[in-house]
Amino acid sequence: MQERIVEILVGPTPTFVVAPQPKQDLWDTVLANLDDVAARLKLNPGIHAILRQPERELTVAIPVVLDDGSIKVFTGYRVQHSSARGPCKGGIRYHADVTLNEVRGLATMMTWKCAVVGIPYGGAKGGVTFDPAGLSQNELMRLTRRYTAMILPILGPKRDIPAPDVNTNPQVMAWIADTASMFEGSAMMEIVTGKPLNLGGSQGRPEATGRGVAIVTAELLKRYDRTPVETTVAVQGYGNVGSCAATILNEMGCKIVAVSDVGGGLYNPHGLNIADINKHVAHSPRHLLEGYDAPGVDFITNDELLECETDVLIPAALEHQIRGDNATRIRAKYIVEGANGPTTRDADDILTDRGIVVAPDILANAGGVVVSYLEWVQDLQNFFWEKEEVNRQLTSLMIRSFREVWDCAASYDVPLRLGASMLAVDKVAEAVQSRGIWP
Repeated sequence: MQERIVEILVGPTPTFVVAPQPKQDLWDTVLANLDDVAARLKLNPGIHAILRQPERELTVAIPVVLDDGSIKVFTGYRVQHSSARGPCKGGIRYHADVTLNEVRGLATMMTWKCAVVGIPYGGAKGGVTFDPAGLSQNELMRLTRRYTAMILPILGPKRDIPAPDVNTNPQVMAWIADTASMFEGSAMMEIVTGKPLNLGGSQGRPEATGRGVAIVTAELLKRYDRTPVETTVAVQGYGNVGSCAATILNEMGCKIVAVSDVGGGLYNPHGLNIADINKHVAHSPRHLLEGYDAPGVDFITNDELLECETDVLIPAALEHQIRGDNATRIRAKYIVEGANGPTTRDADDILTDRGIVVAPDILANAGGVVVSYLEWVQDLQNFFWEKEEVNRQLTSLMIRSFREVWDCAASYDVPLRLGASMLAVDKVAEAVQSRGIWP
């Protein structure tokens, strides 16, 4: 957490203490961005008002019988921001810091993300406030099933389709699909995406978000006449997204000089052995970087990674990692946002003033929702594609979307983030306008 100096008057001499700054609210950031875009687009005030408020918000109590026989009640959320362009779509995260405002902000960002890449979805998001590391596998299953039952009235293959997010995975999606199927009395595997392959999951889905980040990075480098082999990359967050992006970029020829996860990071200005690191993580008890050692590798903190010497920085952890207090020390020339909302508004202004190019989250990490859409299409028709076909369609959609964002930003003479937001909001506003207001 950021800190600030506070002066406390005690007697004749002031005393200075360090007090924590309040955490910046993602929902406030999302609304401020929308208001800025609406003003630039001269958006109809009525449509602007519609887009400033989620269509539906559900807060649920989730009682769970723990393994010791005691009962604990958790709090869960599901927010649907907009269904103007199609069924709502968005992940479910399990994290101790989940709040309703965070879920609102993420649901709204999903609306823009789906619009940017041109798939027929609106945005949703869900979450449960707890640390999954504190529960056993059976407790986690019971919590997931009860949470599913509580939000099921607003879910459906043509209504709202969840997917994995922070601390959720194909197994969690399988529990959700099975719970929904038991209530329905028939198979309803298409109610979620990101499922295991044997339950209707798609080839290429696990690495889709990271692959999308890599594709956007490659397209950005092309616009600046750079080749992967002359490019260094640092990745904050070596989970699914970060590790896949690092691996694919490394295969493209990029030199990965730094990676990190919750325990800290690794740095080697001459390049890390990504294949060796991946083997270590796969066999590590907690699947983390901790304990890895190799000649020439230094151990760094997450903050040091953000500020290290590199051409491309990929923040792929949680939101608000690049802030006003560290944006002036970022040394990367390009930032490709693998996480949702990793950059605060004040930091974004600083990066723009410094000439640092940012490929925004609603474009850069949209690969996951693109392949979720492809999975949903395969489920609905009960016909499945090989991984090569999935990756081909993902690549085509991501390159087209990057081009549209680049062209929009150029036509308005604005940064890529603003260009992507303007493109997305305009598409959603057009859908609202075309459908009209019922009744």
